[in-house]
Amino acid sequence: MEETKLTAELARLWAVKWRWYERDSLPWRRFLIHREMAKRGAFARWPLQGEPLEMFRQGRLEVGEGTLFEPGVWLTAGDAGRITIGNGVFLNQVVMVAAVESVTIGDHCMVANGCVITDGDHRFDHPTTPITHQGFRHKGATVIGENVWLGANSVVTGGVTIGARSVIGAGSVVTSDIPAGVIAAGAPARVLREIQFASAN
Repeated sequence: MEETKLTAELARLWAVKWRWYERDSLPWRRFLIHREMAKRGAFARWPLQGEPLEMFRQGRLEVGEGTLFEPGVWLTAGDAGRITIGNGVFLNQVVMVAAVESVTIGDHCMVANGCVITDGDHRFDHPTTPITHQGFRHKGATVIGENVWLGANSVVTGGVTIGARSVIGAGSVVTSDIPAGVIAAGAPARVLREIQFASAN
């Protein structure tokens, strides 16, 4: 009898996990997510991960016209965070955008494969609580200006602003503000040079 109760409890816990992590694989939820994207003139190639439908419905996710998400994009913002993504943005495969409070990506940004953009950090300072249960702390709003290009596997941390038309080299970790119109790279990312823009004529 005890073993039966244990099996039933494990099955219940499994179902709860499935409902949370796999709910967007259900056809009607997938349809609703695509409908929300279509309303905004944007498109997501499946799978789109995280909590996009909940955030759309609560007004905590903004996606601009012409924006494209490649497969595996993960959008998460807990119970109160906000993600704002501008017009014409391209998020390549397996990009994660995670907001504790606020992450903003400006118009026409290009984010390469495997990038992480966040405004928070996972806590690890409690000596007896498992690290997986310590939650997140907000490190300040993260703002990426218009026309920024993030190279593959870059990480943008909390409280950082990247100026318009800057380029971040592949594999970089951005831990402090980057001015507009520069190329920056490294871990932590440092400005390498200003971009010499071609004449508009």
